[in-house]
Amino acid sequence: MFSLERWEEIFDTIRKNKLRTFLTSISVASGIFILVILLGVSTGMQNGVQNQFQRDAANRISVWTGVTSVEYKGLNPGRRIQLKNKDYTLADRKYQDQLEYKSALYRIWGGLVNYKNESGNYRVEGVLPDYQFLESATLTDGRFINYSDNDEFRKVAVIGNKVYNDLFKDKKSAINKFIEIRGVLFKVVGVYTDPGGEREEARVFVPLKTSQKVFGAGEDLGGLAFTLPQEDNFEQAVKTSQAFTAKLAKQLKESHTIAPEDESAIRISNSLENMKNVYDMMRNIRLFFWFVGIATILAGVVGVSNIMLIIVKERTKEIGIRKALGAQPLAVIGMILHESVFVTTIAGFLGLLFGMVLLEFIGPMVETEFISNPTVNFQVAITTVVILIIAGAIAGFFPAWKAARIKPIVALRDE
Repeated sequence: MFSLERWEEIFDTIRKNKLRTFLTSISVASGIFILVILLGVSTGMQNGVQNQFQRDAANRISVWTGVTSVEYKGLNPGRRIQLKNKDYTLADRKYQDQLEYKSALYRIWGGLVNYKNESGNYRVEGVLPDYQFLESATLTDGRFINYSDNDEFRKVAVIGNKVYNDLFKDKKSAINKFIEIRGVLFKVVGVYTDPGGEREEARVFVPLKTSQKVFGAGEDLGGLAFTLPQEDNFEQAVKTSQAFTAKLAKQLKESHTIAPEDESAIRISNSLENMKNVYDMMRNIRLFFWFVGIATILAGVVGVSNIMLIIVKERTKEIGIRKALGAQPLAVIGMILHESVFVTTIAGFLGLLFGMVLLEFIGPMVETEFISNPTVNFQVAITTVVILIIAGAIAGFFPAWKAARIKPIVALRDE
């Protein structure tokens, strides 16, 4: 029930204690401000992580090799393992019913690419047609490599947007133009863009068999890449992906005579598993930020509570008179809580508003590798409002309880 008299009492108390109320409000406002900024940063970190995963298919499984680390079946450690075409063929045949997209690849790092008077060093990759989806590449012009290109050893290439911008200064279509890769002419059939940005667009894709033949790779491969069909349940998708990687690792180790416990010879990166680990870490960081923010708010609440205790002490005689005239304990508690919640909420709203305005203007300008556009959504804002109200109630409860227990006869003797 609205009471003008109570509001007048609250504002009168604030006017009498301007500096004290101001300093207390600053502590509460700073607590909410820090909480909002921390939560905004955690959202920015999550956005940054999502951008990292967008570079490739979300459920990609990548395989590459290293050097054996243990002796096995009479073979010394230190052997460099080389993937072959047969490794991909066997995996494709054995798991074809479980796979969504798949590709073997052969990489050439720092391949010199020329077009007329322009040149640059880019990563050249021999791939199969599915690699477009494994890389989340989107064509902006032309087409991607197809199976006919691969089977017929065609010298065709799909170039990244950065390669196009570097080599084709006239900005005319690159389709059907010829570029020179390590002295061999390739016809450009497509241009692509990648959510990973310039780093991912500084590549040239050519048919796998063509790259092996032209660049003298023979049957050698640089890696394998697969995705499994999407599943509605993330946890189940992770388990399915982990089971597949375990079977694939076992098969490759058996094919290359590698000890089952050797983790350095066959290396498999599971994007879903990595994503789960990162998101678990992000959740823990977010919980830590909540803890720090709420702890800061509680520090402000302690200040508010102390102020309310002082106010109760100063108004002891007034409270005693109210009770002598018939005021109920709940009415006294309500009077103190009302003032406490009001001061805390107004100060908290100012901190919340300042934090959200700062993120609104500064957030879009924050674009780093791991933090992108820190923001606070509406749900978080509502949560902080609830925290404000609870904080105000906590700050005023103990002073209010003390006020409610004041005996009129004792209060009237108070000086």
